[in-house]
Amino acid sequence: MSTIGILGGGQLARMLALAGAPLGVRFLAVDSVADACAGQVTPLLAADWRDFAALEKFAADIDVATFDFENVPADTARWLAERVRVSPNPRALALAQDRLAEKSMFRDLGLPTAEFATVDSRDDLERAARRLGYPAILKTRRLGYDGKGQFRLRGAADIDAAWQAIAGAPSILEAWIPFDREVSIIAVRGGDGAFSTYPLVQNWHADGILSASLAPAPESTRLDEAAATHARAIAEHLDYVGVFALELFVRDGGLLGNEMAPRVHNSGHWTIEGTACSQFENHVRAVLGLPLGDTRALGASVMLNFIGALPDARAVLAEPRAHWHDYGKVPRAGRKVGHATLCADTPAQLREPLARVGRALGRAAQVAPVLETLAA
Repeated sequence: MSTIGILGGGQLARMLALAGAPLGVRFLAVDSVADACAGQVTPLLAADWRDFAALEKFAADIDVATFDFENVPADTARWLAERVRVSPNPRALALAQDRLAEKSMFRDLGLPTAEFATVDSRDDLERAARRLGYPAILKTRRLGYDGKGQFRLRGAADIDAAWQAIAGAPSILEAWIPFDREVSIIAVRGGDGAFSTYPLVQNWHADGILSASLAPAPESTRLDEAAATHARAIAEHLDYVGVFALELFVRDGGLLGNEMAPRVHNSGHWTIEGTACSQFENHVRAVLGLPLGDTRALGASVMLNFIGALPDARAVLAEPRAHWHDYGKVPRAGRKVGHATLCADTPAQLREPLARVGRALGRAAQVAPVLETLAA
């Protein structure tokens, strides 16, 4: 029986462990927080990312290490890689942690991005803003996710506030993109080079955090092929093993690269019920060298994210093809605490149950853009 070590003990580690259990796989999570929610379903080692004595024991007890989130220090991943196999590899992790390196790679591999400029000082910020124009988005190069580490500049008067907001951290300034929609593609690559993607997904965000995902994204056949081509190029360039997400903007019928996440991803949660083999099971398969599973959609799915606190599950579970996921977390503002997925044979069949759930939960604003898309 193989044991996978997971760096990070949040809901993604929890869902990896749940997906791997039927395969006979054991898990050991490590997290700096002793009550991380993965500990409710798998053994959890509480240790700092630089507690190398604890990590030495962690490495000795596992067959392969992987990630629950991308902000594990890259040098910790490299240290572990000298003792146990790490998938995805530390190079992929390090690159995804740096927005400048990430976007530069996208462009090198033929994936267009928004115009951007390196910002290491306030003077850099002024020069970059003059070149790129307004509005623009200032983003820290590191430690940014779910809208963190970002500041929107509407004009020159915002420069001081933006520079103070990021506390002078190395950053990039991106030109504002008036995109048509946000999409993502979940990809998986095995150690033997086998590669597959899930259907392109359309996403909606609120306050920088994913609010809802619709799968497959409507009218996306050509974009699906283009996104899969870009994802394959990234995976092969990085010799990537495991699941990753590529977040994209659609503008004028083309794709622009936004970010990649070197792990299973929130916009792929629908795959648990919406495909034969979820992103979580496929990640387990990939890092253990098992054959990859089928990534085709079984129908249409919509995933609703719950942030801060969980609503009443009964309104969701009253729907015949609805699925509820409680992450076992203490409610807190801005915290992902669970999600629900509604499934149907066709996109049109999602409309009525989604509308009912939105009304029952008092979440009309959350479901409205999805309903508009389904009605188009």
